[in-house]
Amino acid sequence: MTANSDPASAVPAAPAAPSERAVAAIGAVLLVIALAAAISVDVVKNGYGVKSDEATYVSMALSVAYDHNFSYERRDLDRYYGFYRFGPDGIFLKRGKRLHARVDGTPPFVHLTKTADVRSDRLYFGKAMIYPLIAAPFVRLFGLNGLLVLNVLLLFGVCVCGYTFLAARSRPGPALAFTLAFVAAACVPVYAVFLLPEVFNFALASFAGFLWLYKEVAPERNRGFLTSPATDYLAVVLIGIATYSKINHALLVGPIVLWLWWRRQYLTGLLVGTVFAITVLALFGANALVTGEFNYQGGDRKSFVGHFPFDGSTESAWDNKGTEMSTNDADLENVLEPAEFPARFAHNVEYFLIGRHFGFIPYFFPGVVCIALWLMSPERSKPWRVLTFLAVAGSAVAWLIVAPYTWSGGGGPPGNRYFMSQYAWLLFLTPPLTSMAPALVAWIGGALFTAKILINPFYAAKFPYTIAERGFARRLPVELTMANDLPIMLDTPRTHIWYSNVMLYFLDQHAYVPEVVDTASGQQGIWVAGDGRADILVRSDWPIDHLTITAQAPIATHFIVSIGGAASDVAVAPGKPVTVDVPASGVRALKSYAYLLSARSTEAFTPKLLDPAADDPRNLGVLMTFTAVPRR
Repeated sequence: MTANSDPASAVPAAPAAPSERAVAAIGAVLLVIALAAAISVDVVKNGYGVKSDEATYVSMALSVAYDHNFSYERRDLDRYYGFYRFGPDGIFLKRGKRLHARVDGTPPFVHLTKTADVRSDRLYFGKAMIYPLIAAPFVRLFGLNGLLVLNVLLLFGVCVCGYTFLAARSRPGPALAFTLAFVAAACVPVYAVFLLPEVFNFALASFAGFLWLYKEVAPERNRGFLTSPATDYLAVVLIGIATYSKINHALLVGPIVLWLWWRRQYLTGLLVGTVFAITVLALFGANALVTGEFNYQGGDRKSFVGHFPFDGSTESAWDNKGTEMSTNDADLENVLEPAEFPARFAHNVEYFLIGRHFGFIPYFFPGVVCIALWLMSPERSKPWRVLTFLAVAGSAVAWLIVAPYTWSGGGGPPGNRYFMSQYAWLLFLTPPLTSMAPALVAWIGGALFTAKILINPFYAAKFPYTIAERGFARRLPVELTMANDLPIMLDTPRTHIWYSNVMLYFLDQHAYVPEVVDTASGQQGIWVAGDGRADILVRSDWPIDHLTITAQAPIATHFIVSIGGAASDVAVAPGKPVTVDVPASGVRALKSYAYLLSARSTEAFTPKLLDPAADDPRNLGVLMTFTAVPRR
């Protein structure tokens, strides 16, 4: 037995059993089905056009596949139009620089200077280059479908690694069922249809965790490369690649180094950490060699919608149409401001765990099962498992601190895309499985929140605000600190609506945007539908003490309304307006205060059925008008 081996793992592996052959058959069938779908689906039509940052990554992958470069030129725009029949809305581009190095005897000895790119007919993409580089061969073979093929193969690899890790000390059936639940009963499948690096990053983290930890559970008879020290070096290379792709992966290298130091392998730990640093620096260095900037999100960087550089228009799109989108530093001075940080951080911890749109428990429920199984097992004291958990928790906490208003990934993604890679490591907390019960719990608990994602992942990816409009997620708190990153921001007619003296975001279809209800005065009102509770996010520049609400309806009903505090139950008689003050309680958000207004009518009517002269087929409950009263 080697020094690294776990005595409990030194159990002779059973000879090939029917269940093991069945696992291989199930895996092969699922892979063939997924690949067939990935190759044959109409990416543009079934994917509802472009989503999130797809325009940039798709353009990059096409450029590498066909032009063998990372520059944006007129032909890249032509090629994109050929696939989509419209322009790359949301594309991030930056002006290139020429980087010059000079070495002399004056500290810091190496001096870098930048000059303008000599060519005016090209720009560069403002995203990490590694994912498009890996995806390019698949794009060359299968077109845009190649990006889906790559996602399928990566997720299959994740499942193989997860199953191999669990099956080392568990029976094949429970190991397979739990592995599939870990991937499919979370929000992960929806990212398989995104043409983005999320699945790529998730797979890198999963492969790295497997390479590091499989040796801790592998049966003695299975010793080979996967149980050799070389896997630690390969693991940190993968983490380095992921860190270049998204910096929040950096803390994952910590437990690998600390575990080596725990075992008094100090030099090895230092070498492993050095390999990680070299990998990250080499990739950012490559970025500098190509674009003249180490930071792919920094420099002269802009985003474009509708009009694009080199589109043939008479005015310069770069000068007149782009939106400045550079990220050159972290806004730590503001996010760590002592007066606001403690309360905001506490709210974000709550939202991170049980948030309606981005919560860990609803969208990564199998991870909850992993943690529970670990804590209830004798494995809870093993140092490498503790370090794994601390790396995941530490990464989450760090991101809540440095990105308190965008910690879910920005753009209203389903679940929390910035945490998805860290989620991959929770599988390695799972102790030996002795029954199907954990898998069943993971499947059932996850399905309560993610089943509708599995049914139609393309629709969920394009319209993520529909995921939480109905079902169990509606019972969870709205992430008020993240107002401008909520999924509803993708449905622009229902957001940033000024009403009276506040701004409104209509989070569901149970209330209608303000409309004129009195033509003489021009007064606007909000109809609350009769088919469910309406949730409306309210933002103001100042703290709200209460809302003065007037409710009326042509029918007898009860109007139940709250804005973060106690609910008021108001009896409404037909044709008789009633006014009530509703106390407000909210949170401090980004340069504003945020509140959740919830309203419901117990009864409903249809105007065209109530009045034959009306032509309004809506199901309505109560007409609400209100004024926000500032706190004194």
